[in-house]
Amino acid sequence: MAKLRKPFQGVLNIIRFNWHFYVVGLLSISSLFFLIYSAEIPYKNSIYILCILGLGVIVLSLSASFYIYDISGFYRFNWIEESNDKLVILNINAGFDETSDLLEEKFNKAELLQLDFYNPEKHTEVSIKRARKAYPPTPQTIQIKTSQIKLPDNFADKIFITFSAHEIRNEFERTEFFKEVNRILKPTGQIYVAEHLRDIANFVVYNLGFFHFYSKRSWLKIFNSCKLKFIREIKHTFFISIFILSKDGSTH
Repeated sequence: MAKLRKPFQGVLNIIRFNWHFYVVGLLSISSLFFLIYSAEIPYKNSIYILCILGLGVIVLSLSASFYIYDISGFYRFNWIEESNDKLVILNINAGFDETSDLLEEKFNKAELLQLDFYNPEKHTEVSIKRARKAYPPTPQTIQIKTSQIKLPDNFADKIFITFSAHEIRNEFERTEFFKEVNRILKPTGQIYVAEHLRDIANFVVYNLGFFHFYSKRSWLKIFNSCKLKFIREIKHTFFISIFILSKDGSTH
């Protein structure tokens, strides 16, 4: 049974790592309210509506995050078949690892390696820096480069890349990374890539924040160029796609 996460851990981390967005939003809304009550200005009703919509966007995004990360069951990993085999599993993150302990409990006979490709010169999102400061890498974490994973060919049975690949903002670097992932995967192995997509559902709840994600078409293009076979997509809630891939194939 997977280790239980703390109540509200997911949504609180969203606020903790991205607090500047919420501060700017709330300050903007507060300024508009102050303007309404401190001066006679036209279109007061329109400004009221704008303020309410602004608050609605914040509440909706946090409510969706609570649903996705705290109560949807994503981190129970029921979308993965359990195995008692002595597998080699890699869990690759971008500076913030909240899944290795959970995977270790689910695959308790496996050898699990924690890999971290975070490079502060390339991956400059302030949210990653905050996450890394709050949750420093464990001593077991292996630091890697996206273009060079120092592991043998055909090494891993399963590779998990959970909410981290989109942090590689450069398309060429992202392609090189997945070529390396393909290289170290066993011929019978599988890759699990979990991501939000740049789609309507994520636009509704995250507004302009959905531009931080990539479209399904973009991911399939990357997988195809790296000769990874797209097996299937699992939709977990309306907001998360889990792409299951295998070695040496092509998408269609």
